[in-house]
Amino acid sequence: MIISRTPFRISLFGGGSDYPKWYQQHGGSVLGFAINKYCYISLRPLPQFFEHRHRIVYSKIETVKALADIQHPAVRAVLTDQNVDYGIEIHHDGDLPARSGLGSSSSFTVGLLHALQAQAGRMSSKRFLAAEAIRIEQRVIGENVGSQDQIWAAYGGANRIDFDTAGTFAVEPLAMTAERRSTLVNHCMLFFTGLSRYASEIAGKQIANMDNRVTQLKRMVYLVDEAESILGSSTRPVTEIGELLHESWMLKRNLADAVSPPEVDAIYEAAREAGAIGGKLLGAGGGGFMLFFVEPHRQAAVREKLRHLLEVRFDIDHGGSKIVVYEPDA
Repeated sequence: MIISRTPFRISLFGGGSDYPKWYQQHGGSVLGFAINKYCYISLRPLPQFFEHRHRIVYSKIETVKALADIQHPAVRAVLTDQNVDYGIEIHHDGDLPARSGLGSSSSFTVGLLHALQAQAGRMSSKRFLAAEAIRIEQRVIGENVGSQDQIWAAYGGANRIDFDTAGTFAVEPLAMTAERRSTLVNHCMLFFTGLSRYASEIAGKQIANMDNRVTQLKRMVYLVDEAESILGSSTRPVTEIGELLHESWMLKRNLADAVSPPEVDAIYEAAREAGAIGGKLLGAGGGGFMLFFVEPHRQAAVREKLRHLLEVRFDIDHGGSKIVVYEPDA
């Protein structure tokens, strides 16, 4: 039995610049952190006593005889790409719901790759896991996904990630004091809107519209530099992060019509009226989780205003994807 644990993420700035269509022309940068909410993948070779050869358990239960018959696109793609030639049983459990803007799909892919590599007796570097997950999601599955979620999932931590035009990436941990990091997290409030969406569909609209939104995207990338400067400063107030988030919100809403539906706009305005400085809809948009930047003394008012939504407390994950159970012969 192998069990991997892989974090979800919160991307603060630069989203959109991690799509290959953008960074292969302009380069790109994102800033954010992984959180201590996780995707768990358990994996074991399946004994040959069953009519089926493979068993996949997630929100559905699949029992199939061939890899090609697996409905789950990531499982089918990863197992086929990695040339798995034995019967296998896979269970997925997540701390938070899928299709909610926290990079859960990439956490799943990274976690499954990590577990398969461990089952084969191979150690996996963070860079290998991230790069392989990017390749599989973008080229094998063919989804409209960026390249940041896989990196957060593999590396963990609070980082700046830069993409160059050649398609390579660099991960730089944010230089913050422990006090500054704690202050950042303590100003964040995370709420679930209850709206789920397929990120690939919304991302496809954003990608198609990129050539018409060059100015907005360049400004969003600039905000990465500005946010890094604020977080690394001992004199600039951390509330400036909230102001940048509000600016980024206004910019992102113009990237595609589906990014911010009326229900989401109403939640954002309600939070601002209650005292939130800024915020963002996480992921490609359309629904899922929303993050608000709120001074601690105003959080009770925001919580009351959004009492119909589920709030999730979190902290920063610093380990990235890990193998938490390793019993390959069990």
